[in-house]
Amino acid sequence: MATKVTIFNNGPIRIEGDIMIVDAAGQEFGLGGRAAIGLCRCGLSANKPFCDGAHASGGFSSVCEARDLPPPKPRV
Repeated sequence: MATKVTIFNNGPIRIEGDIMIVDAAGQEFGLGGRAAIGLCRCGLSANKPFCDGAHASGGFSSVCEARDLPPPKPRV
């Protein structure tokens, strides 16, 4: 299954599919066999980087609509 990333309005980023998440040191998070997880966007989760639903009571507001990005700038 291809990896699917969904940005929920006023909520988390949901990742589904064959996923591996690592920290800055390259250590892998144990996902407990999950094929879908939610990542925090609001910064309020007590379980970062994972969403714990704190956005709902924290007043987080962000609506993201799909759009085309410009081509990347060439590297010098």
